[in-house]
Amino acid sequence: MSAGPQVRRSDKLMTQTSVEELLSRAYSGRLATVGPDGWPYVCPLLYIWLDGKIWVHTTSAIGHLRNNVMFQPKVCFELDEPGQVFLYGRSECDTSLEYRSVVVFGQISILEDDAQKTAFFDVLMQKYTPQDIGRPRGVYPRLNQVTVYAITVERRTGKETILPAVESQWPALANKATRHAGA
Repeated sequence: MSAGPQVRRSDKLMTQTSVEELLSRAYSGRLATVGPDGWPYVCPLLYIWLDGKIWVHTTSAIGHLRNNVMFQPKVCFELDEPGQVFLYGRSECDTSLEYRSVVVFGQISILEDDAQKTAFFDVLMQKYTPQDIGRPRGVYPRLNQVTVYAITVERRTGKETILPAVESQWPALANKATRHAGA
């Protein structure tokens, strides 16, 4: 993986194990591309994390996303998981959010091989419909009507803010400070 720019808030960095775990289970992500006109484009997508790559799919019709990918294979993929909002100080803006997020930079490619596309859908269906719902598994009659993409990861970072203990949140924090000031 490439080094890339340093993360400004290194105190919020997730371990690589935590990054892998979030990549494996997060619900959806956003794929960012750039088109020939220089404009960025972000598309929310369901995805899977498979063989160290992010895999996504869209229709096989050539649209905005596909045109951008054909123009420039460098992409960015982001996913996040919000948590609780918490207060930590006296003023209204002393508010934060518990969260976890991963940003991946890499090269995207189009997978043409039916075996790879089938493998993608096998894992996608297992992720999003893990229970037996009474339909045959592994049957994809419209395989030729979708485009499957794989993002080869060149750089990834994960950041998080963990919900602080109750005594470190407002108003407990203020009450503790007041008790110590009067002691």
